[in-house]
Amino acid sequence: MRFLAQKSTLRQTKSDAVAVFVLQNKRHFETQIQNLTKTLRLPIANIVKLERFAGKEGELVQLYTERKLAAPRLIIVGLGELEKLTLERMRCAAAAAAKKAEQLKAKSIAFNLPQIPSDGFRESVEDVAQAIVEGSVLSLYKFDKYLTEKKKKEGKLSYVSVFHPHRLVFQQIKSGVGMGRAVCEAVYHARDLENAPSNEIYPESLAAAARDAAAKYGFQTIVWDKKRIEREGFGGLLGVSSGSARPPVFIIMEYHGREDKVPPLVLIGKGITFDAGGISIKPSAGMAEMKMDMSGAAAVIGTMEVAARLKLPVNLVGLVPATENMPSGSALKPGDIVRHYGGKTSEVVDTDAEGRLILADALAYAAKYKPAAVVDLATLTGACVVALGHHATGMMGNDEELMGKLKRAGEKTYERVWQLPLFEEYEKQIKSDVADVKNLGGKWAGAITAALFLKKFVKDCKWVHLDIAGPAILDEDLPYTPKGGSGVGVRLVVELLRVWGALNGWQRHRKRMSSSSAEAGYLSEPWGRWKSETTEPVQCRGVRLSSSPPVP
Repeated sequence: MRFLAQKSTLRQTKSDAVAVFVLQNKRHFETQIQNLTKTLRLPIANIVKLERFAGKEGELVQLYTERKLAAPRLIIVGLGELEKLTLERMRCAAAAAAKKAEQLKAKSIAFNLPQIPSDGFRESVEDVAQAIVEGSVLSLYKFDKYLTEKKKKEGKLSYVSVFHPHRLVFQQIKSGVGMGRAVCEAVYHARDLENAPSNEIYPESLAAAARDAAAKYGFQTIVWDKKRIEREGFGGLLGVSSGSARPPVFIIMEYHGREDKVPPLVLIGKGITFDAGGISIKPSAGMAEMKMDMSGAAAVIGTMEVAARLKLPVNLVGLVPATENMPSGSALKPGDIVRHYGGKTSEVVDTDAEGRLILADALAYAAKYKPAAVVDLATLTGACVVALGHHATGMMGNDEELMGKLKRAGEKTYERVWQLPLFEEYEKQIKSDVADVKNLGGKWAGAITAALFLKKFVKDCKWVHLDIAGPAILDEDLPYTPKGGSGVGVRLVVELLRVWGALNGWQRHRKRMSSSSAEAGYLSEPWGRWKSETTEPVQCRGVRLSSSPPVP
């Protein structure tokens, strides 16, 4: 996939298909349709099609331009009412247009930056361009690596672009497209890791993926083997791994975007590469999905990639305890007691509550960094899926300010989070008679008692736990997220990092980067109106952006 920014008009833009966004509101709708009709000098057949189109959310009409444009096909997509317009609607509309273009066997699609009244929409040009890229590109993801039938490449989109004729707007588009590209490629990588079978992705190969990402994007990765894990006293990770023939690993990733004295943000991802449940074995129905029980790890690796690639002004540490959870004669047994890093002990009531055992070691270890905050991401409990379904992440923690930032980041990216309480009354459910804590709290409030277990190992750090079990593993397609591993968490945490950077020297970083990096899509002016200019497309620099794709 190539990502493009074009300084061009609708009539000039070269692509197999051009997509235009139209608002439903009567005044704006009529003006936009009249302008299109005038530009294209539409034949009667196309006029009839447009007469049935009202610009409603999700509505789409495809026209052939009869050589009135450089592009042979025009896809008009409805955005709905102006008052309800959001970045998420923009993503969904872009996804619908991209899917339609692929159905038409187009290899390239160009999106006209929508003309939206500034008094009705306050998002920045960069954010809109990024949303268009995210919606269109993420909707086209397919995990087809193991399909042996000949792939029909002629039906796949390989170019996605956003265009506008105004020079200043184009510069912001270029930045937004660059940001979108970095995020989308990281989400693709996370989805590939999640959807891969467990005979491909296991602890050691997951560590290799982290090493490869570090070499490619410029951050550091250290991988502990089993001997080092034993020496450091990671009893939870060792206990869970004891039933598997594959050894565990502990992955440490570090990115330094600021001076070393600035405390880092620590991200922790659950890395259970396959979860059979251990001795407390799961039912066979649905067990195949447990190859995706390392979705938290995939999200952390993807986030590290974006941070290093865009040179974000933050210090970031990613920790991934990785193992399989398998039944065998050597496996952890119900009733066993394990000693975690730092000395705390836990009673294992159920070996299928394994994620919290390995995260406990990582959370205790995270305190060594004296972090500004710790965020863990884990497909931790089925209880959270029961509570929130597949459309929201359960959020719990000890710092309201950090949870507020994540909530706002979730609203912007539509990777929404919902806060659940950590009332002290729930703690008696995980009280053990023989250890400091037990790993299962019984039938009720399972997502909350799991988080309270983790809280025992957090020490004095600001901490938020994200239970991504619902949105990470999908059983049906969503507008730009296919069934299977979703890559959830990457866009959410990257948006958190943008806010984090804004509070820690982002403006200085922006000035330093703006002249040299087309991928530094951080801040921009509010949405506005611009005069139309007729100019030739120009070549972008820095992120494989080009002006015009070849039209087959």
